[in-house]
Amino acid sequence: MNKRFSRRTAVMAAVAPLAFALSTAPVVAPAAFAQDANQETPAAPAVEPATVTFGETPEAPGKLTWRAAIKAYNEAGFDNVEEISAYSPSMGRRVPMVLIRPFDKAKRENAPTLYLLNGADGGEGTAHWIHQTDIVEYYGGIDDPSKSLRAKAGGHDPSPGIGANIVIPMAGKFSYYTDWVNEAPSLGGKQMWETFLTKELPGPLEAALGANGKRAIAGMSMTGTTSLLYAQHNPGMYDAVGSFSGCAATTTGMAPTFIDITLNRGGANMQQMWGGPNTDTARYNDALLNADKLKGQQNIYVSNGTGLPGYMDMPWSPRVGGDLMASSTVMVEGGVIEGATNMCTHELKFKTDSLDIPVTYNMRPVGTHQWAYWQDDLRSFWKHVTTGLGTNIPQPAEPNGQPAATDLFGSM
Repeated sequence: MNKRFSRRTAVMAAVAPLAFALSTAPVVAPAAFAQDANQETPAAPAVEPATVTFGETPEAPGKLTWRAAIKAYNEAGFDNVEEISAYSPSMGRRVPMVLIRPFDKAKRENAPTLYLLNGADGGEGTAHWIHQTDIVEYYGGIDDPSKSLRAKAGGHDPSPGIGANIVIPMAGKFSYYTDWVNEAPSLGGKQMWETFLTKELPGPLEAALGANGKRAIAGMSMTGTTSLLYAQHNPGMYDAVGSFSGCAATTTGMAPTFIDITLNRGGANMQQMWGGPNTDTARYNDALLNADKLKGQQNIYVSNGTGLPGYMDMPWSPRVGGDLMASSTVMVEGGVIEGATNMCTHELKFKTDSLDIPVTYNMRPVGTHQWAYWQDDLRSFWKHVTTGLGTNIPQPAEPNGQPAATDLFGSM
């Protein structure tokens, strides 16, 4: 197979824990409803704020695809894309991030903030928003189509951007971006990602940016669960929430087994993360079990395909670029995963509907588990995120084509 599209069977397991669990559980388990009232939110301890630094992160390796992308964008005239970092007191380390400010300098002061999460490899490989999508140009903004680095032949339509600071953590592989009950030496020590991203970071970062206090959270695949959990655990913190091809359930059916398969890729396990599957901590981190905690949350967008192949899965699509083996990988492996997360998303829909919680569900009739559809989600999420963040910027015309990717699946 073309090296660009290497098979990632193990990678598929990153989402399988959340997806295949639904094949062994009823559409809505009665026990899930019965346990809702028992999932109390732990008291939040006082935290020390993060220390934010603008510029390269000395601790981060030099050869990183996102760092190369920042350089390329800067050379093309995008002065709104840069590397920043923040020291997390709870984890005792510095976390690199990509910051995308509005391309339009007039929109940078008093702007809101979108926190955008990568998948299982934490953006340390090629499977991240900067490399796989046109987030810089479409959400950050682009005034001159000739500057586009992402478009294929035919150019790229201008975009005003969403008028927000976009913050993408570029570390945290195999962490689920959650707070772990035990250290994980193989992952670099303490894993206190929720504390970092929801307690330590927002205050000092948004102050440094001159942000206005409005914020949104979104994630894809594995972090499609994380974004829902952050909203549940922090009522009123987010003005919009996006969950793309994720799965709310984490403790039912075969979920613990498949979660361990994912964590094992990083030399860790669910016992280290949540103390095992039958603990209060694990149940606290089950977004389906705690769906009632989304009450009051506005501008929730949840998406999923069916697993049936669509145009972007075909050999002739700009995503696959004629690679027949890559196309078959997408259709078979990606199709199975997306079909399973589709079941999961239907389960979440059933529950939120029964609780009268307003959620916009985008249930696509086709589509597998790959980046082309998450780029499409940036389009569908536009109205929800701009409404929530208060920028209310009209959505631009659809850009021409999809960006080519050097790794179709990457690490999910």
